[in-house]
Amino acid sequence: MNKLRFRSGQVQLRKLRVDANSQVTPGDLLWLDGNVARPASEFAWDTDLATTQGSFASEFVGIAHQASGVGETLPVSVDVGTQSVYEMDVSPAAYEFGQPLGPDENLSTLMNKQLETCLATNAIARSAEFTAGTVATLRVTFASAFSTSSSNSQAAVG
Repeated sequence: MNKLRFRSGQVQLRKLRVDANSQVTPGDLLWLDGNVARPASEFAWDTDLATTQGSFASEFVGIAHQASGVGETLPVSVDVGTQSVYEMDVSPAAYEFGQPLGPDENLSTLMNKQLETCLATNAIARSAEFTAGTVATLRVTFASAFSTSSSNSQAAVG
């Protein structure tokens, strides 16, 4: 499903190659596998959700702004910025401002477009708003491991 819900802020688009065997849709959480971007659902599961989220955070690159079908090899635009705000699907709950978020899972597979609360060390995003009741969508900011201005604990230069 093509669902990119950019809401506000400064976008920092970068062009990244996509693996020819991957399908990417706008709004997908992407990670860098060597030289190519892949959607979260293609990240290898490791033991449990917390462990997998932590490993994913160290490779999380950003949010896809363009689609790439299986067999396509042209680069796609990816937002690696830390100031852009997106509305994302989340596990239904109440959220605090600044709450750490990581990719949600479905049957031991990370989801491409849904987040849930996690440990701060495993986070790729933070809630950009407080919600008084249970919600299924939330405004968030992301923290790429490949941005020097990121709050991602895995972000590094070099």
